[in-house]
Amino acid sequence: MGLFSKDIQTLNDLFLHTLQDIYYAEQQIEKNLPTMAEKATAPDLKAGFEEHLEQTRGHIAKLEQVFELIGESVKGVDCPAIDGILEEADDVSGDVDDKQVLDAALIASAQAVEHYEMTRYGTLIAWAKQLGNEEAATLLAETLEEERETDQKLTQLAESSVNQQAA
Repeated sequence: MGLFSKDIQTLNDLFLHTLQDIYYAEQQIEKNLPTMAEKATAPDLKAGFEEHLEQTRGHIAKLEQVFELIGESVKGVDCPAIDGILEEADDVSGDVDDKQVLDAALIASAQAVEHYEMTRYGTLIAWAKQLGNEEAATLLAETLEEERETDQKLTQLAESSVNQQAA
């Protein structure tokens, strides 16, 4: 189903499609975080990726709750956006020999992922509220807050040490 295909006729349809999109994205992130943690050399960065892996598993569980709340089967749809972001992260990190520069590249890639997630969760929250599903909005808002916190931690780590060491 394309984003603007005939299968999307209502806000409800759009909400479901976007929910399926972020569900797929979270699953791909869960698959990629162990590799990012393995490549990271800064101990705080490695620990951050490992912590976010656990959070991501919780995000997947919350999304499954939202599917249940709206009476839909749990299902993901291909998300070319997250696939592209993760492919670019892999390409960039594969080209970096200097471990300190690699850590800076990993942070930049992780933040691209976080920003994608934040846009999706923000949109889903607004639509859930518009559709009268406050419980779904609350679950999605909890995840959005964790994504924002992760982004802030990445910024702090980059600015306090990783970027300086990479320079």
